[in-house]
Amino acid sequence: MTTYQYRFDSILLVKEQQKNEIELAYKEAVKNFEDVATGLYEALKKKENLIMFQQEKMLTGLSIQEMHQNAHFLSSMEKKISDLQNQVVQSRSKMEWFEEKLLEQTLECRKYEKMREKDFELFRMEENRSEMLQLDELSQIAYYNKEIR
Repeated sequence: MTTYQYRFDSILLVKEQQKNEIELAYKEAVKNFEDVATGLYEALKKKENLIMFQQEKMLTGLSIQEMHQNAHFLSSMEKKISDLQNQVVQSRSKMEWFEEKLLEQTLECRKYEKMREKDFELFRMEENRSEMLQLDELSQIAYYNKEIR
């Protein structure tokens, strides 16, 4: 009995390594997206709290200097939020790109695995056929030896 050796084993190995590398890059992109999105959420929450604080202060009285400071701070918060929104868009698109590449690579690996399964099934069928031929030959030899005696 011969041992099975898939002819595309080395290609499958390389494809699986590439898939693993892309998977790691995808996980890193997801983490980056989550970090940036969390930063955006916190900035929006901070802006919301500032606006609420300003409204409360307006009821009790607020100096012009404090109003200018709050307006300046709100303006800088809006710029930061705008920058974070751009970063979220970029990191989301990067994450989606890696997700697409991971899907492609997974499908590619699956194709080679299916080919290996089919090739192994053909190998097993050939082994069984060969074994049946050997058994037929042995039974013929045994029959002829019995006839000769």
